[in-house]
Amino acid sequence: MIRFRFALLAVLALIPLPGVVVAQSVAGFTTVASARQRTLERMLDTLITPASVRKDSRTLAATPHVAGTPAQARTAGYVNRQLALAGFDTASVSFRVYIPFQDSAIVELVRPTPRRLVLTEPALREDPATHGEIWPAMNGYSGVGDVTGGVVYVNYGLPADYRALDSIGVSVEGRVVLARYGRSHRGIKAREAEAHGAAALLLYSDPQDDGYFVGPTYPNGPMRHPDSPQRGSLGVETRGDQSTPGWPSTLDATHLPQDSIPGPRIPVVPIGYRNAQAILQPLEGPEVPQAWQGGLPFRYRIGGGEVTVRVAVWAQRGEAAYKTITNTIAVMRGTAWPGRWVIAGGHRDAWGPGAADNVSGVSTILEAGRAIGDAAAAGFRPKRTIVLATWDGEEWGLVGSMEYVEQMADTLREKAVAYLNLDVSANGRNFHAAGTASLWAFIRDLAASARQPGDSVSVYEAWRRNTRPTDSASVPIGDLGGGSDFAGFYNVLGIPSFDFGFGGRYGVYHSAYDSFNWMERFGDPGYLSHAAAARMAAIAVTRLANTDLLPFDFAEFGRVVGQMGSTRRTQAAASGMTVAGWGGLDSAVARLTAAGTSFDSALTALSAARGGRAPRAAALAAANDSLRMAEQAFARPEGIPGRPFYRNILFAPGRDDGYGAVGLPGLEASIADGDAVLAAAEVADLAARTNRAAALVEGAVAELRAPAR
Repeated sequence: MIRFRFALLAVLALIPLPGVVVAQSVAGFTTVASARQRTLERMLDTLITPASVRKDSRTLAATPHVAGTPAQARTAGYVNRQLALAGFDTASVSFRVYIPFQDSAIVELVRPTPRRLVLTEPALREDPATHGEIWPAMNGYSGVGDVTGGVVYVNYGLPADYRALDSIGVSVEGRVVLARYGRSHRGIKAREAEAHGAAALLLYSDPQDDGYFVGPTYPNGPMRHPDSPQRGSLGVETRGDQSTPGWPSTLDATHLPQDSIPGPRIPVVPIGYRNAQAILQPLEGPEVPQAWQGGLPFRYRIGGGEVTVRVAVWAQRGEAAYKTITNTIAVMRGTAWPGRWVIAGGHRDAWGPGAADNVSGVSTILEAGRAIGDAAAAGFRPKRTIVLATWDGEEWGLVGSMEYVEQMADTLREKAVAYLNLDVSANGRNFHAAGTASLWAFIRDLAASARQPGDSVSVYEAWRRNTRPTDSASVPIGDLGGGSDFAGFYNVLGIPSFDFGFGGRYGVYHSAYDSFNWMERFGDPGYLSHAAAARMAAIAVTRLANTDLLPFDFAEFGRVVGQMGSTRRTQAAASGMTVAGWGGLDSAVARLTAAGTSFDSALTALSAARGGRAPRAAALAAANDSLRMAEQAFARPEGIPGRPFYRNILFAPGRDDGYGAVGLPGLEASIADGDAVLAAAEVADLAARTNRAAALVEGAVAELRAPAR
């Protein structure tokens, strides 16, 4: 029966199928190898089904599975069993990390009318997942304390908002500040509230941002229920275990004393917007600027003392504050280059059932892994080693993935080819992608090869239709800033990384309502997007694992570095700053772009090569290693100034953002701070690293052009 099944798959692989868009060749493959890869991709398509990925989703999203809980530990066993059945060698890797749960939290309206606020979501008749345990509303790493104070509304709680309050003479000293989510990481909001002397911080999602202003609310629609708080970690600048910054939290590791672990010292609690209304509506004081007005049905005011709120948080201390988290690592050894790894990963933990965040990513990995395993059993084993990982503790600050990177840093520098991150890979139909510019062409080709879920066009065609770029422009691909598990690979080690998924209206983020019921009714009815993401993940991983020549586009990469340099030069000029060294950077960028163009020619020539016309195996291996190391040249061991975690000097989250990518962040910050000496040093270092990357790409081209010896 097994032999018959694989014979049937081999026949089906020759037939064009609705999920795959057939093209002539695949970048980086010879003609013969490209034909084999296309056959493999058609086979992968036959193996991936919405029903299978839906089953994984239902199982994994059955209950809340917060990092450090028994329910989360059970998800590791499930993932390992599924991938072992698919033919992968599986293992669990555990760490002992600082994740203090809250013993309890209180938000109490003291004046004008005493009232204890209910902080968690109510059970819903329509959603079975809400009839059991609901995880408490909490912000990870909140400070502890029991404080009472007058309330001040601070809009999004950003530095500019506090400057606006200062300009009208409103102080938050000793007050409870109320800020809405959005426009920055919640950890930035906590940092600013504490820096300005607030006694406590309440965070809420305003309906203008993800509630009834956007669409019908759950359970009648996809948007945020009025009693649904947004949970989430407050850690932002130091990723990974806060108690072991810079070294792995192995089971016997030394940890910082708990009193010295970084994080807010004031209590921070998330609340739903119905509770926010109970606090905001009676506020007096000046009317807010129009830009501060949210979607609740009254005019917002800043307040200042007439409304009093008690906020109290008690958290675990001592040994109870440490939890064991478990990553799963599944490996399929490569046949030709086993010492080179293509890695795909996504986090397993959630703040609730987590159907979108991130059961969707884990179920995508499982379904892609099954298809890759079945294809390998039918004779299509990968040339490079494939590693499929699921990370624990992401919701507490990318903990599991960062501890893995810290433990494996030297090995990853030596062996990793690229990292694909799958975080919320399916909760709608609109495709989006982000990644290093050297992989933008690869991402576009990938999207052109896959069928849009629920449509007759390719993902790329639907992507263009939705984003509406100008005729001559490519679809927009985002840059990698922070906020997900690519950070350790990309922001720390400089390993080429990318991320993609299908999104939509998503009002249950970090809530008890991010459930199988929500996903099936509103996020991805029929699980078509899950299946499409799994197909694309399987194709992406196998292309990178099997390609003869790594399809990195350093011409586009060089142009992007040049554009970022021009942006910073304009920034410096606008601030009246003279910064030395731009000419050297221009020369380095031109060199890298020219080297990338030469490599593009070699890549095109390879795609036309047959049999003996292809470069020697040794030349390909040497060229691929040079290409693999080129982006690592931009990882500075000491990090960008003042932010040692972020070692990749090309991108990091903004200092006052925490999520969005800022290009050349060290240079941007030095110009913003008026430090011309530091800015010049950043320009010089960028030029040197760009020249180093160019030399590596030039070396790859030389290997490919060298005569046989």
